[in-house]
Amino acid sequence: MLGCVKGAGDFVITGGRVAGPDRLLDDGWIAVSGGLIKQIGSGTPPDGHHVDVGGALVVPGFIDTHCHGGGGGSFSSGDPEEILTAVRAHRRHGTTTMMASLVSDPIRLLCDQIAALRELHEDGDIAGIHLEGPFISKARCGAHDPDTLLEPDTATINALLAKGRGAIRMVTLAPELHGGVKAVRQLAESGVIAALGHTDGVEEQIRPAIDAGATVATHLFNGMRPLHHREPGPIGALLDDERITVELICDLVHIHPTVLRLAAVHAGLSRTVLITDAMSATDAADGSYRLGRLEVDVSGGVATLAENGSLAGSTLTMDTAFRNLVHGAKLGLLSAVRATSGKPAELLGIADRTGSLKPGLAADIVVLDDELRPSKVLRKGEWVAEVGTATVGS
Repeated sequence: MLGCVKGAGDFVITGGRVAGPDRLLDDGWIAVSGGLIKQIGSGTPPDGHHVDVGGALVVPGFIDTHCHGGGGGSFSSGDPEEILTAVRAHRRHGTTTMMASLVSDPIRLLCDQIAALRELHEDGDIAGIHLEGPFISKARCGAHDPDTLLEPDTATINALLAKGRGAIRMVTLAPELHGGVKAVRQLAESGVIAALGHTDGVEEQIRPAIDAGATVATHLFNGMRPLHHREPGPIGALLDDERITVELICDLVHIHPTVLRLAAVHAGLSRTVLITDAMSATDAADGSYRLGRLEVDVSGGVATLAENGSLAGSTLTMDTAFRNLVHGAKLGLLSAVRATSGKPAELLGIADRTGSLKPGLAADIVVLDDELRPSKVLRKGEWVAEVGTATVGS
């Protein structure tokens, strides 16, 4: 498996503070066999080869549902080696499951990118594809090329889904566009997560899309009409509706810690998902990069469009998002576990395979040191190499 050390065999992780589904287990242990979690408990561990983690925090592998690249590699490149470079960069930081997000591009190019990613999905290196556009608002397009944007139509959506052959798991669109609500219904009926984002819609345009089957708010606050006390817009409508899972870019740049805390507390553990929205400069040096068709400058780990200085994704990794929720937003460890593993797994429909430390699930495990930085990463029972490479700006 990519980036993993093979041949680890059966063993028991011992001496950890294990983040179980509902509580921390002091002096906890996890027995791993055949790539799965066999048992979990506290106190005296079972016999076998022991891997003592010396009191470190042990959490489920992180799941990133919104990521564009990393390590200098972009998911839009169409180059399998470059794509795997990005996957490898995030895996070093504890992301054992991830979606590959694509920014807006002409349909012909998107189809080529989908075809390249589809093969990695079939190989199990990514959990699926997220199309962030091209059906988004020009007024709120952010780091998307406005010349590539389209109104959604049934035939185009069908063509994209057909190219994905089941790999496309999520599509972000602006529901106020002509055909937007119809597109939401089409996606939902096709078993694809319909996400609302990059929208300039007012509340009266958001609510019908939710009723039609939209279930996700794409990076709430960013790329959408601001919240106003007389017109709540998409932020108010999406945060208020219990049917919506809210994505939050937890880099403390896209969202102030106070706003992050307010949103996460209001949405609660059942509706909050932390994402990176990371681009190719993640886990790489400052400099000039591209996000889709646009030039991006990265300085101090902050990515902005060269043309106008707008934020252009992030250089965030999920371990940093975890730390930021705990230290920056002052929320608890189990809340961070839920928002980086448990809820993302439920959103993607894979909670029966990964996302928590339970017997029978994949041995996707991250060992965090006293500063909540990964010291060991286990994916499907195999140790990931080169763990914890420093992320710029973390």
